[in-house]
Amino acid sequence: MSARIYRPAKTAMQSGKAKTHLWVLEFDQEQPRKIDPIMGYTSSGDMKQQLKLSFESQEAAEAYAQRNDIEYRVILPKEATRKAVSYSDNFRFSRTQPWTH
Repeated sequence: MSARIYRPAKTAMQSGKAKTHLWVLEFDQEQPRKIDPIMGYTSSGDMKQQLKLSFESQEAAEAYAQRNDIEYRVILPKEATRKAVSYSDNFRFSRTQPWTH
């Protein structure tokens, strides 16, 4: 039984950083998924794969994993590099490519 601890990135559907401050402990897949031959549904007997635990900090998630003897790996978040841009910069005089219609 192994798990990964990570901080989720923001989704493409949101402009803010809501729900990105929590840390998540998610179990790895232990059994392969099977395709039902009649209906074509994908199923698995691995119930832990459906479980996602949220924690306030990375230390709390690691402490939980250690208390319950769960092998874990921590995936550190990559901070996004934000570049300040302005609409008026499209029309500035010192632009490298000239503005055309």
